[in-house]
Amino acid sequence: MNTSRMPALFLGHGSPMNVLEENRYTLAWRALGETLPRPKAIVAVSAHWYTRGTAVTAMEQPKTIHDFGGFPQALFDTRYPAPGSPELAAQLQQLLAPAKVTADLGEWGLDHGTWGVLIKMYPEADIPVVQLSIDGTQPAAYHYELGRKLAALREQGVMIVASGNVVHNLRMVKWQGDTSPYPWAESFNRFVRDNLAYRGDNHPLVNFMQHEGAALSNPTPEHYLPLLYVLGSWDGQEAVSVPIDGMEMGALSMLSVQVG
Repeated sequence: MNTSRMPALFLGHGSPMNVLEENRYTLAWRALGETLPRPKAIVAVSAHWYTRGTAVTAMEQPKTIHDFGGFPQALFDTRYPAPGSPELAAQLQQLLAPAKVTADLGEWGLDHGTWGVLIKMYPEADIPVVQLSIDGTQPAAYHYELGRKLAALREQGVMIVASGNVVHNLRMVKWQGDTSPYPWAESFNRFVRDNLAYRGDNHPLVNFMQHEGAALSNPTPEHYLPLLYVLGSWDGQEAVSVPIDGMEMGALSMLSVQVG
């Protein structure tokens, strides 16, 4: 195993309230930040920057985006002032060619899918972060292939931190009473776990919509697709582990995945 290679992480981010709370998920993220090798920079892929075409934050100081509503003022007052890296953004544009990657110089920044987990991992906000958008016009295989290209950055001290939820159906969440997981949600989450270290062609997690629970687990794909960037960066030999798992409100998977 290459000990200098940075790990790649997919973190199930769940509710923005995790920023203000300490629970078993946030403690797991914090432990990752404390125990993993310290990265020179981070490439973040968040479910919440879902675009036509691919873009990358290329500004010196990305703003903290509060892309949610109806939460306590303390959440809106929270900032994550990590520096950006125009140099890393430019490198990403070259690395992902022939995919066209647009340099975003101020429209976006770091959304809560990114800073909501990084604020637990690296609370000092002193590691440069660039965020890569998810092109919603492209099929799952496209995102997996971009992950394969991102793997080269892991050899250069760059950590990939992708954030979403492999089961994400807000229309079906149980706000109170019996919040046990739906059978389809549990089944799909188990399917993902069972296939994380799949070797071979026609990856079942790229072809995830073939699972009978996929349509209910992911009525739209943006919270699932970040996982494929991390799986794409796997060399087929490294350890693949699950730092934390759990199902909240019946229809929200908090599964996190570590490659390397």
